Amino acid sequence: MKAAFLFLLFLSVTAVSLGVTADGDQRNESLSVTDIIAKVNENIQSPLLQDDIMTSSDRNADPCTATGCKWRKTSSYVYVPVVISSSYSQSERNTIIRALLTFHKSTCIRFIWRKSHRDYLYFFSGNGCWSYLGRQGGGQRVSLRRKGCLSTGTIQHEALHALGFHHEQVRSDRDQYIRILSENIISGKEERNFRKVPTNNLQTSYDFNSVMHYSKYAFSKNGRPTIVAKSDPNKKFGQRSSMSANDIQRVNRLYRC
Repeated sequence: MKAAFLFLLFLSVTAVSLGVTADGDQRNESLSVTDIIAKVNENIQSPLLQDDIMTSSDRNADPCTATGCKWRKTSSYVYVPVVISSSYSQSERNTIIRALLTFHKSTCIRFIWRKSHRDYLYFFSGNGCWSYLGRQGGGQRVSLRRKGCLSTGTIQHEALHALGFHHEQVRSDRDQYIRILSENIISGKEERNFRKVPTNNLQTSYDFNSVMHYSKYAFSKNGRPTIVAKSDPNKKFGQRSSMSANDIQRVNRLYRC
């Protein structure tokens, strides 16, 4: 326990000593987090589920938090060891660290430097923005391409996948709140990107403001909406640049913070 707190302290001190600020974020005010990810990942040929969830040979992207893919909690905190690739510049590392530290402010998740931990997240500049779903075991890759993926919201989004969370618009009760307009979706994207999954919704309301929600025109082939709110077809959503209050609440409920 003492060692874990020392790692945590080192992570926090490192962030401060490096002068981590919002200036390191790559921002595009006209695009949502999910739109940015879709744009960066559009030419990836590997079998990504929902555009940025990497599938595994020993575990698919079905809900698994009830059967072993949550990160382990020790006393009051959930320690998630991390390694950040040395291929990033100092400024890029700062941006990643700062985004991870946002979880420390409002949840019991604590990202710590990996020492001898068996299970850990390895952040690297791969081909696009993507993550596995939940704790996979061993060194678990999270791709944050240097050009395109280094914004606070995008890093939070992929970290939430790694913590075990799906996209909002595929949750099990989504049909009460949205309609999926398949006729407007790019051919081949209907099943892998919009298929509903049997999620644990943690007794939280459907959240149009979630950083995990697709935009209204996600994967549109004709410029028309692919997702519309049943309560208001003109409703705008998917503009988040960081976690919503509901996103934070769900982390705290899943991990019993």
